[in-house]
Amino acid sequence: MAFTAHPEEVARLRRVVRLRLTAWGQDDLVDAAQLCVSELVSNIVTHVGAGTPASLALSTGGGRLRVEVHDPDTRALPTLVDAELDAEGGRGMALVAALADRWGVQVYDDHKVTWCEFVVRASESATPGGEPSVERADALLDVYATLKPPACSYDRESGRVRRRVEEESVIDMVTDLLHRLRARGGDVDRVLDCAQSRLEGARRPLSP
Repeated sequence: MAFTAHPEEVARLRRVVRLRLTAWGQDDLVDAAQLCVSELVSNIVTHVGAGTPASLALSTGGGRLRVEVHDPDTRALPTLVDAELDAEGGRGMALVAALADRWGVQVYDDHKVTWCEFVVRASESATPGGEPSVERADALLDVYATLKPPACSYDRESGRVRRRVEEESVIDMVTDLLHRLRARGGDVDRVLDCAQSRLEGARRPLSP
């Protein structure tokens, strides 16, 4: 998919990644792939220039998911640096290296391709329970993340997005919804009680 490298394009690309990976049954890789795409596109904006024509390609094969970002600059090559924790920049490719199983850069005469790959694990590919409520929540979180991205917390050992990132996003979204409800005179306590009751009811098995 062709795009123009602007920060505003990241939200659209994240949605494309979620839709495609969900269609392929690779829900477990959505968060990591989205973060990698965000970093790779931001890298073009920062080091090649805003407005650069680029493209995103997703593919599967050989037990791997491959993410590619193409851009026309063959000189500005992504590098992995050991940035300090409080540094304002330099951690983008370190994040990609931590999230993906491997990454690299291919340089051609007229463009370069920065790519990363994830091992597809069949046992993790399905959305838990396949429930519509889970799928709706995924869609809401994806939209919410474009408005208020969570802190990029990652684990170098496991190479996967920490559960804490997802939990922080849920907490932020629920808190904002409750703030809105209270500002309009709604009963926050009643809503929380009802939500808790419905959650507990969903956990109980149906009677034969």
